[in-house]
Formats: sequence, C-alpha cells, structure tokens
Amino acid sequence: MLLKGRYRHLKRYRQIARVLFKYGFSEIADRLGLPSRLRLGRRQRRAEEEVRKVSYPVRFRMALEELGPTFIKLGQVLSMRSFLIPPELASELSKLQDEVAPAPFEEIRRIVEGELGGPISSFFADFSEEPVGSASLAQAHPAVTRDGEEVVVKVQRPGVEEIVKVDLEILMDIAKLAERYIPESRQYDPTGVVRELAKTTRRELNFKNEARNIEIFSRNFSDFDGVYILRVYWDLSSAKVLTLERIKGIKISDLDAIRASGIDPKDLAVTGARAVLKQMFEDGFFHADPHPGNLFVLEGGVIAPVDFGMVGRLDERMKEELADVAFYIVQKDVDGIVRTLIRLGVLPEDADVRSFGADVADLVDRYYGLSLGRVDVKEALQEGYELIHRYKLRVQPSWMLLGRALGTYEEVGRMLYPDFDLLPMARPYIRRLVRERFGIKKGLRELVAVADDLRKLARALPYELERTLGKAARGELGVELRHRGLERFIDELDKASNRLAFALVVAALIVGSALVLQLDRGPFLFGYPAFGVLGFLFAGILGIWLVIAILRSGRM
Repeated sequence: MLLKGRYRHLKRYRQIARVLFKYGFSEIADRLGLPSRLRLGRRQRRAEEEVRKVSYPVRFRMALEELGPTFIKLGQVLSMRSFLIPPELASELSKLQDEVAPAPFEEIRRIVEGELGGPISSFFADFSEEPVGSASLAQAHPAVTRDGEEVVVKVQRPGVEEIVKVDLEILMDIAKLAERYIPESRQYDPTGVVRELAKTTRRELNFKNEARNIEIFSRNFSDFDGVYILRVYWDLSSAKVLTLERIKGIKISDLDAIRASGIDPKDLAVTGARAVLKQMFEDGFFHADPHPGNLFVLEGGVIAPVDFGMVGRLDERMKEELADVAFYIVQKDVDGIVRTLIRLGVLPEDADVRSFGADVADLVDRYYGLSLGRVDVKEALQEGYELIHRYKLRVQPSWMLLGRALGTYEEVGRMLYPDFDLLPMARPYIRRLVRERFGIKKGLRELVAVADDLRKLARALPYELERTLGKAARGELGVELRHRGLERFIDELDKASNRLAFALVVAALIVGSALVLQLDRGPFLFGYPAFGVLGFLFAGILGIWLVIAILRSGRM
C-alpha cells in the first residue's frame, strides 16, 4: 500500500520518519513499513544515544514538539484520552508546550489589515507590536480600540493553515497503516483520534467558532452570579482575527494574591463547582480546557474563564447516559453501573461481565464518599486505565473530553480547597435529570417519536423487501468477504516476488552474455564480443542495484 500523497509530501513524510527514529521509536516506524516506503537508509534510522537514556513518555513529547503545531495538537487530544493511554504518558503529554517564537510583526500587520479591510490605525488607537502570548496556531497582541477600550487581538500565524492541512493528511495515512499493521493499536482507535484532531483543529483555525462559543456561554451565564464571560468585538473580528475584552484579574492559581484581596478560596471552589455542574447538567455545553492558566479571579470572587477554542457538547442522549451512570454511582448501585455500560456498548460482548462487576464494585467501595483531599488521583487513574485495558472498554471521544475537563476541574478544586467534595453538590442535578427522564412529558415525547419511527418503517419496508428479493432473483445479491491482517503479508510477498523476478532477469542476462562470448563473433570490444561484454556490464549494474535495495530495506 502506497502512502496517500506520498510523492506530493515526500519531504514531510521523511522528516516525520526521521524524528521517530531520532527519538527511539524505530519499532513503530518499522512495523508501519516507513523505511521501505520512503526509501530510508540505515544512517537515516539511527537514534541519538543521549535520547535513548530518556523515558519513552518524555521522548514521545519531545518528538511531537519537534514536529510542530499539528502534532502538538495530536498530543493534546491524546492527553484527553487519559483512560486509554498509560497515565505516565497522559501526564507527560499534558506538559506539551504550545509556545513558539512570535511571527514578525509586519506579517501580523498584513493579516490584520487584510482581514479587517484597512490599516490598523483605522480600527485601533494603539496596537502593541510585542505579543503577550505566542502559540503554534496564533499569537495575541494587546491593543486599544478607537473608543479607548483595552482589548486583546488574537491573530492566526501566517501559513499555518496549509501546514496543518498537509500534516492531517499524513497523520490519517499513518493512522490507517497503524490499524493495518499494528493490531494492538486498534483499541486506541487511531483513525478516530485523527478525525477528532482534524475536527477540533479546523474549528480552532476559524476564530468565528470561538467567538460563537463565547456568545453561547454569555447567554448561558447571563443570570449566574459568580462567573463573568468576556466580550467579543464582532466588528473587529474575522476568521483569522479575534478581538476580545482584556481581562485584568488574578490567576486562579495565585492563592496568596487571592487571599490578599480578601477572597476565600473555598468560596471560589464552590462557585466553580456550581458553574461546572450547570454546564454539564443544564446547558450541555462546557469549557473543555479549564486549566488554571485559563481561569482568572475578578473583584468580589467572580471567576472569568478565557480561551474558548475547545468546548464540549452533551446532547440529550448523552445527558441521559450521564444521568444514568451518575445516578447509579451516587446510589452505589454496581449492578446498575454495569448494566448501563453494557447497554451503551462500552463493554465488549465477549467480556467477563461477572469479573467486571466485581472489579467495579471494588473500585466504588474504595473511593465512594472520599473527599478530593483523600483521593490519590494518580493511583485512581492508574486503576481506571488497568480496568479499561483489561476488559477492552470502548470509550467515546466525547466522554474522553468530558473526563479530561472534569479531571482538570478536580485539580483546580483540590488546589483551592483540598477537602472540597463535588459529589454532594451534584446529587440535586442528577435527581432532577432522572425525574425529567421518567416524567410524563418526557414519556409522551418518546412515545410519539417511537410511533413516528414505526410509521416510517412500515412505509419503507415493503419497497426495501421487494428491492432485495428482486436483486436475489436476478442473481445480483452477493456476499462480500474481507480478510483482515493479511495485507502486510501480501505486501511483503509482492516485494519478494518482484525481487525474485528481478534476480531471474539478472541471471538470464549473465547466462545469455556467457553464451554470446562463446560464439566469438563481432563486433568486438576489448577483444571480446561486444554484446556479451555489454550484457555482463548491464547485469552487474542491475545486480548492484538489487543488493543496495535489499541493504537499504534492512532485511538481508
């Protein structure tokens, strides 16, 4: 199988392969078949000796950072799947530094003026050339509007859109190779991870999406005390430029400054918990990246979140699923938890349900009722990771995003008030969801929906049945069988047969040239029949070529 677009992006493919080798991931590259597909020699596949001494999570993070913005985003997506990858790897990936040297201001000026349709001075009374932050996709500059309001202008880095597009194509190719040639990778759903990465990255590249997210949060929290949502300046924003109100507050991680301003960190923890539960159980729309750097505290203990590029959504079905699981956890009903997970398709059909239930009961018994200060989060994550891998649980990306957000909220809550417990505050929300689910109005709506589905099925069934029987009568109905796991074998067999045929041609040239030499007929070259000499020379060149190809493949 050739890599899609390999020749168009050959240089980038080779760079990725060399970085994998450099950081000691040669086994992965070899199993993907990258050396032979990209014609990489042995010198290009040597790992640096100093790198080998570093642990594999650190090496993986370093490799992603060296490969640039798209791969940094990949690491961030993987870190959200902390229940599917080893905890030490998830912890290391959460350290990914999405900080790069800022682009020259003249390029930033060109983008701003091109997007807004005029010189910067027409829109801003002051625009700082020095950014306050510079990431792989964008950088932010403080500015002052013509009306004298202080803002921050987020500007997309020049050329980043094309870089991301190429890298996403390559990542999808690599993900497909991983699923084909590395069977154990299928549990991590490589193509699903890349699709999720592509969706989130493309959304982040269009700043209008972040602006709309802010507007939704602003509406959701319009009547909520304790949370302030910053303002979007729509007339100074576009797909590549986003102008936002500048928030001047205390970082939520600066506990000394918070206490010095007369604010009780415990009150902040309670306010944050109320905001989190509202997002999850009422709005179905939550801030998915609430790390301390994105949360500020304003006067009066008001929390002001920033950076709304990454958000999560819970539709009605997901909220019902969440209510079911949360209800059974609160009630400490292990059988209910297991039944719900089976119904949601999280637990594979061939799993040992009895053993799984016993392990879940053990996990619930050990952590039920403990405050955050008494829970060893690292140990709990490790146990969750082992449980998922032992039973090969299938967890949807949306749940991973929610899990990551809750994990981050938990860390912030523990930082503010170590003994704070979120569970008692969640009980009223869970009970309300359960009441709504089993209420008369909800039941009537579901009954009407089922009746409508049955009506549509009754109308479509005769036509589909007639169509299927017609195909069977005409002999057009067939069964398609697909083999799995043989693609690598077929690929290698094809290469071996090509080399064997090539060797036979070389051997035939040698034998034919020897026979020509025995004829002793002209024309002559160096006193020997010219066709025989040329035949030997051509056979020698082809033979050397074959040997070099075998040596470069690393399979002698």
